[in-house]
Amino acid sequence: MNELASRITDWIREKVKEADAEGVVVGMSGGLDSSVTVVLCKKAFPDTTLGLILPCFSLKEDVEHARVVAKAFEIETKEIDLSNIFKSFLNTLEARGYGIKDKKSEMNIPVANLKPRLRMICLYYFANKLNYLVVGTGNKSELSVGYFTKYGDGAVDLLPLGDMLKTEERGLAQELDIPEAIIDKVPSAGLWEGQTDESELGMSYDVLDKTLLALEIGDLSGCDPESVKKVKRMIDVSRHKRENIAVFKK
Repeated sequence: MNELASRITDWIREKVKEADAEGVVVGMSGGLDSSVTVVLCKKAFPDTTLGLILPCFSLKEDVEHARVVAKAFEIETKEIDLSNIFKSFLNTLEARGYGIKDKKSEMNIPVANLKPRLRMICLYYFANKLNYLVVGTGNKSELSVGYFTKYGDGAVDLLPLGDMLKTEERGLAQELDIPEAIIDKVPSAGLWEGQTDESELGMSYDVLDKTLLALEIGDLSGCDPESVKKVKRMIDVSRHKRENIAVFKK
């Protein structure tokens, strides 16, 4: 295990100890972020790491990838299919019932966001039951521009990858021996059929990370002006997702 991975696992142990908790629970989507996170958690807590596989009209490939990681790293898992709960919940909320086509539309954003919010209910149920902390899988690239669901995958106790860009994360994944099929797959939150993270962001992670680094150091030379403008806009409008709840002061 390299130095960075060791530092992260030590940090996870420290934070769990500070909370007087006994372990961690992680949602396993079969993607890069969750795979890296759960493996680091397993190294920190070999006997008290729980991975939840929570398909919700998910691709079979994603579920299989989560199972592959669980088997390869001997991670205890529970698999709970949320598809019927999601469908029933949406039928309750919408008079027209479940039947919205599984593709992106402005109407579908609140529908798609039900999935990570239902998953977070499950994660916190088991965290409360076992006295564990919920470990999130978000990275710096996505957190910086608000590419996560508020009170969904953004509702967590710890973010081990929160200061790591997506492009940096891939190197750590290789160090941890995450399967190449997961490292190389197109990033997707699986919110609807054909959805990809980069199409939602409107740029590749390479461009996003380059722009974020340039903004951080204050040197935008070599950056595409339109990308800079777009990233700044995403940072500004998503600020409420990263900050404490705004409270009016009398």
